[in-house]
Amino acid sequence: MDFVVSGDGRGYYEHEIERLGGRVFRITRKTKDFSAYRRELFDAVREDGCPVVLRIGSNAFSAIDLWIAKRAGARRLALRSSNASDGQAGLGMLLQRALRRPLTSVANVKIAPSDLAAEYTFGPMAMRKGEVHYLRNALDLDAYAFSAEKRTAIRAELSIDADALVVGHVGRFAPQKNHGFLIEVFTELLKSRPDARLVLVGKGELEDEVCAKAEAFGVLGSIVFTGVRSDVPALLSAFDALALPSLYEGMPNVVIEAQAAGLSCVVSDTVTRQADVTGLVEYLPIDNTTAWAKVLESAATVERLDTRTAMTAAGYDISSEAKKFVELVYGVATIESELD
Repeated sequence: MDFVVSGDGRGYYEHEIERLGGRVFRITRKTKDFSAYRRELFDAVREDGCPVVLRIGSNAFSAIDLWIAKRAGARRLALRSSNASDGQAGLGMLLQRALRRPLTSVANVKIAPSDLAAEYTFGPMAMRKGEVHYLRNALDLDAYAFSAEKRTAIRAELSIDADALVVGHVGRFAPQKNHGFLIEVFTELLKSRPDARLVLVGKGELEDEVCAKAEAFGVLGSIVFTGVRSDVPALLSAFDALALPSLYEGMPNVVIEAQAAGLSCVVSDTVTRQADVTGLVEYLPIDNTTAWAKVLESAATVERLDTRTAMTAAGYDISSEAKKFVELVYGVATIESELD
């Protein structure tokens, strides 16, 4: 597997890609110079010589890259939807709906993590015709299983008392994630649980704004900003509940990860019901901070369970879903059979 990326900075997984024998092609950003982007993408696909191209994107316009790849010689073209919205309205939304069918027609393989993501990128007609394949955001379930030892270690690292009520959120600081509402919910929660702590994992353009709001509400001292972390499974063990008041999501990975850790989740009712695979997810509208605070306080008391059997039955074991990925994207049962 080789990768085409925009920009100059090294990616989070780049070392692993190179270690496994993959190459990374860097091309000009589309928004900087579309002509250069189109030419360099064409050249990268042509040089790579791989007949299979997978494009991951949240809207139908991502399929433009597959049209370029097709001209460059790629024969199997897969498009994987990654979200249920881009937050656009007006003309942008009208164009998305009008053009998604003709634009995505280039894809021989259409993939989505949920029904909402499938409808947004490919449209209801593609869903009715059974053109969209669902590929779950599967996990190494053993790595995410609840660990009392990790819980103790993380809380000690973050200077959080063992008995404190900890609400966690994992996600970039961006409008989609609705951190401002979460600050208001947490302010309400502190009225009944002054020992509560809010742990915010991630980085993003709105971090300073969120920090300023927390300070204005007088709750900054009860919030922990961790930045980007590579030990999310351990952090999930340290939480008592996960809050995700997103304005929209395709299939929120962190909700799946939290359930793998046996963690109760309170999420906005804009999130697909397919995200609840264990019964540990509660959906609420994002218009009542008091309701959110009460439900989070209650959710934090739910006993942590080993959910690996339930997650496996729901199709979230990485070993089985990886085989499905290979079959969908490459058109073969396994890589080994292709090599044979």
